[in-house]
Amino acid sequence: MLEHDVVIVGGGLAGCRAALEIARLSPNLNLALVAKTHPIRSHSVAAQGGIAATLKNVDDQDSWEAHAFDTVKGSDYLADQDAVAILTQEAPDVVIDLEHLGVLFSRLENGRIAQRAFGGHSHHRTCYAADKTGHAILHELYTNIRRYGITIYDEWYVMQLILEENCAKGLVMYRLLDSTVQVLRAKAVMFATGGYGRVFNTTSNDFASTGDGLSMTALAGLPLEDMEFVQFHPTGLYPAGVLISEAVRGEGAYLVNSNGDRFMATYAPNKMELAPRDITSRAITTEIRQGRGIHADGSAGGSFVYLDLRHMGREKIMSRVPFCWEEAQRLAGVDAVIEPIPVRPTVHYSMGGIPVNTEGQVRRSADTFVESFFAAGECACVSVHGANRLGSNSLLECVVYGRRTGRAIATYVQDQSLPEVDEQHYLQSAHTQIQQLLAQSGEFRINAIRQRVQDCLSQHCGVFRTEAVIKEGINTLQNLKQQYEQIRLDDKDSVWNTEIIEALELRNLMVVGEVIMAAALQRQESRGAHSREDYPVRDDERFLQHTLAYFSPQGVTLQYMPVTLTQFEPQERKY
Repeated sequence: MLEHDVVIVGGGLAGCRAALEIARLSPNLNLALVAKTHPIRSHSVAAQGGIAATLKNVDDQDSWEAHAFDTVKGSDYLADQDAVAILTQEAPDVVIDLEHLGVLFSRLENGRIAQRAFGGHSHHRTCYAADKTGHAILHELYTNIRRYGITIYDEWYVMQLILEENCAKGLVMYRLLDSTVQVLRAKAVMFATGGYGRVFNTTSNDFASTGDGLSMTALAGLPLEDMEFVQFHPTGLYPAGVLISEAVRGEGAYLVNSNGDRFMATYAPNKMELAPRDITSRAITTEIRQGRGIHADGSAGGSFVYLDLRHMGREKIMSRVPFCWEEAQRLAGVDAVIEPIPVRPTVHYSMGGIPVNTEGQVRRSADTFVESFFAAGECACVSVHGANRLGSNSLLECVVYGRRTGRAIATYVQDQSLPEVDEQHYLQSAHTQIQQLLAQSGEFRINAIRQRVQDCLSQHCGVFRTEAVIKEGINTLQNLKQQYEQIRLDDKDSVWNTEIIEALELRNLMVVGEVIMAAALQRQESRGAHSREDYPVRDDERFLQHTLAYFSPQGVTLQYMPVTLTQFEPQERKY
């Protein structure tokens, strides 16, 4: 049995930042990081636009209070305001720390870190490294954790969280290289496993974003929080679905419909293209629905709108958003210097996740916690994003709460001993599960079921939702769960058998998808990214509260938890 003082699952920004903090504070601890890809292939590396902080390098009128208000207003008042205060107060310090770690931020002429406008923010506060900010940060964090000799299990897939007697005791892990199964026990377990964009059919997320940590948590009997709030990024490149960063609109690009109109004037006249993402995504979807979308030949009635950069000029495009230009050229054959880019909303971010407090401790209920279990980053819900995340706050959350959670773990494990774990029981269970998958002679291929699951979520729980449509989706998913019992694996080998991983991921996608739809059905209001056409108004009296969803084979049970209000009273949200 493998043994470590602390094990972190996930090699992205939150996991690496937590590992670095633990190693800095307690270099004597035996620390391990497990990742199903190599850490620098984590989805954090794809984050483009930037990281928000009130450095005041461009706007000396900015303040953490203004950042906090923008975040809470952007969340449609569902964010916990104590968590938001921590996020915005600690932002300048963590960005300066990243700079000292070697992150190459873009610069102003005076040498200070450059800052630009971003949707929903009232000041220019987004720090960036061109449009490759996540890449710049993750590479430096990974370089720094390597210096501390942390054990890294890359390309190991975690199959199960070992949770006994309300205590997280370790993991069951599968090595892709040779199908080895290992039990790992630890004094503390942290999940930093990222989001679940692959539950949907069009997403900016990479293929590894399958909600594994969320599903394992739910299957262990613990709740997931606010899972109905799924962010659609307004500008997914059509038809690929990959992201065209909000940084492009921050630098001055226009959204244009088939009539050539900058239609955001109708939906957010003050903010225009820099309205929050939920508002902008609904605006684009509405334009397309009402026949003002665009076809590939430029005619009206199609399924995308244009993102127009041409007025920005070649020099600005190539210096400020070069990766955007490259993606449009490579994936859509569009030269953004001389042609507009076809875009439409794409699933991008999960506001909900594993419920935690501001120290990263995982909740069992609204007022009780699990021993030795922590989480941070996109897989967690602290909740700083509420019903809608502002752009450039996600990298910030990963770094602020990765650091805080690492600090809490370093203190927590000092007086803990390694738990007792029945290794053979968990090994036998894992081997049985794998052998059953390999032995099945079912009629369905994994890809076919996965595609239907993704289509189901996209069709029945998309930008706009209704009770009838969600219920139809829940019934469809129940049928797909039965078909999952009849999947067939063609690869029976023990070396690099990716089909086994895909089968386990598919189960996780279905668990997460069921929780999303159950929570969305019961929230009979429109708030942030959750837009119910049959309940178009926000209902603070009934639903100014967090959803806690408990999964079981019999169905999903919902409870609710109060929102923490400290500084800002809920008010109508206008831009």
